[in-house]
Amino acid sequence: MKPFCLVLARDAKSIRTKIHEIERIGLPFIVVCGENFHDSRVVYRVPVGKWDAINYGYGYIPQENDVVVLNDVDTEIHGLEHMFSSVSGGSDFVYAAVRPSGGPQPKFYAIANPLNRVLKIFAMGELVVIRKQLLDKLMPIPPCLAEDTYLLFKAMELNYKAEFCEDAYVNTFRTSLISEEVLYKERTTLGILQALDYTKPPPWIRLFYRSLPFLAAMLMLAGEDGRAWGKGIMRAIRLHIEGSNRTSF
Repeated sequence: MKPFCLVLARDAKSIRTKIHEIERIGLPFIVVCGENFHDSRVVYRVPVGKWDAINYGYGYIPQENDVVVLNDVDTEIHGLEHMFSSVSGGSDFVYAAVRPSGGPQPKFYAIANPLNRVLKIFAMGELVVIRKQLLDKLMPIPPCLAEDTYLLFKAMELNYKAEFCEDAYVNTFRTSLISEEVLYKERTTLGILQALDYTKPPPWIRLFYRSLPFLAAMLMLAGEDGRAWGKGIMRAIRLHIEGSNRTSF
């Protein structure tokens, strides 16, 4: 197995730290960054959306590498070896858990992780390991806010083996305020609905997302955090029904 890491960065704030981490792990890599950064391993791409950055970075992946690691710049990687073991064991698309620091997110994942373990209802794109032969079939990614979930759903549509690996995880920061959480949930839910427009995942996934209005209503009963999740989800549903083509936030 010959892995290659594609790092996605909207700005240059965390690039130096990420380069040190990837070097310590021992992976060849390229960083696609939305700002100029003076390092031969960092390439500039105007920030359009993460889907576009992956499409652009794909052209830099050497032909001899058969496994691709997708990683967000503002994360800290733990347990990557477990994801490599999953690929060696036959999985084609493996995504790691996310452990956000602070805010409402840890409570959300206490609900979402058990669902994802069984149903794989959405991917967490902060750290993904994917066989290159599968990635070749999924390129280019269409304009989509949830490019990670698009890749997951498309892989499942093509009958490739997808796995949620909780032994691997990334530390990151997402939101601290309720207002930020509403916007984050709106963005991610709208992206998943866009991914569903582009793909044909297993029936249980579509059934789950048809129940979103009901689930949002239930979440709104779960205190302030639940109201933020429910509000964000309902806003995303409305935007999707209105035909929003928003692909960058």
